[in-house]
Amino acid sequence: MTSSTENGKKGTAPAMHTPPVVSPEAWEAAREQLLVKEKAQTRARDALAAERRRMPWMAVEKTYAFEGPAGKVSLPELFDGRRQLIVYRAFFEPGVFGWPDHACRGCSMVADQVAHVAHLNARDTTLVFVSRAPQADIARLKARMGWEIPWFTLTDSFDADFGVHEWHGTNVFYRDAGDRVFRTYFLNNRGDEQMGNTWNYLDVTPLGRQEVWEDSPEGYPQTPTYKWWNWHDNYAEEAAPDKKWVEISTAGEAAFREQSLKAKR
Repeated sequence: MTSSTENGKKGTAPAMHTPPVVSPEAWEAAREQLLVKEKAQTRARDALAAERRRMPWMAVEKTYAFEGPAGKVSLPELFDGRRQLIVYRAFFEPGVFGWPDHACRGCSMVADQVAHVAHLNARDTTLVFVSRAPQADIARLKARMGWEIPWFTLTDSFDADFGVHEWHGTNVFYRDAGDRVFRTYFLNNRGDEQMGNTWNYLDVTPLGRQEVWEDSPEGYPQTPTYKWWNWHDNYAEEAAPDKKWVEISTAGEAAFREQSLKAKR
């Protein structure tokens, strides 16, 4: 047993009680047993997302203002012309650990997980971060950390009004054709741990992933599964799904379904 150092103290590391080593057949059987529970969890997550899409909305009656790279913008303008808006409250401001060189470590971890926002934009969804730091400091931080997330400065009571003045959190909004804004969802604490990838962000929006397999209210926009996917620098060039990708994804989905069907026999 080797000596280890933890929290500045030397000592002997405890022995690891690892699982048993088994044959390939036994390992595959154990995997299949766990897979049953994992699939049940996936179905439960889908059902929860369907319920989330039916949550009541709250009208946002108050006017809010933010500072961006191009100047002052309103809450409706944060949508950038899209119907859905996800706002993550990141702590980067005087008094926060790391200032002025870094944002909060936890908020920085969240920022590091964010997938390219072009995929969200393709589903009529905008993601922005907001903080109390001035724009010059935000621009410096983004350049240092390599982040490209749209990031705005809070100038009023938005954070207090939406439960993110003392702790991080993610608010979701919907904008109708008349520029009315509604709050549709909120999560914080460990709920923010799941955020970062495109699918998880879409799952907390009122419209969801907007694919035909989803259980959504009648009239919600839905397109064939997988077909809207694109390279993040190619959405603007291809408004319609690429024909070759449609063929490939359809064939792949069919093969997967057939494989799953055989496994059940």
